[in-house]
Amino acid sequence: MLYSLFKNSCVCHIVSLSFLKHWLSNPASVGALAPSSRYLADAMAEDVRSFDAIVEVGAGTGAITEVLVRKHPQARLVLFELAEGLAAELARRYPRAEVIAGPFHENAKVLEGLPERTIFVSALPFRSLPASVIALTVDTLAQSLRVAPVRKLVQFTYQPRAPFTPPAGFLWHRCRTIWRNAPPASVWQLIQV
Repeated sequence: MLYSLFKNSCVCHIVSLSFLKHWLSNPASVGALAPSSRYLADAMAEDVRSFDAIVEVGAGTGAITEVLVRKHPQARLVLFELAEGLAAELARRYPRAEVIAGPFHENAKVLEGLPERTIFVSALPFRSLPASVIALTVDTLAQSLRVAPVRKLVQFTYQPRAPFTPPAGFLWHRCRTIWRNAPPASVWQLIQV
């Protein structure tokens, strides 16, 4: 048991160092002072059941990825992470996942051929990204969601309003607020109408 506690604390310490290093190099791309809590990760993974593929956009240090893998081990997993160092760490930790290092909107071609029952999970800090990046990312997400009516996006934000203006044909639904996260975060779903 002591080994297990030591091992778990070391993993958290390593992840925290990765997060801190990335935050110091590019704080606007992170949008938080700490990785997502396990409570937020659980809430993000809650609505993912019954999907054949999961696309995580902005996987970061893998706080949400870890829960997605644990709760949905059979789902095909595609991870997008802009920072090459974090993407390399994700590829090492999740060898069954397809990890793409680089901007989501520039690499969306890898999404072709995914099953209709694909869900998108995002931790992108839309409120702190440049407007041009938001527009390209939202457009790419909307195109990917329109492939099948069952597809949706699960996104969190630290602000009380929706993460971004929904594209035509979509609607935001606020699901829950996670108070046990620093700072508290709201989980939203972008669905087709």
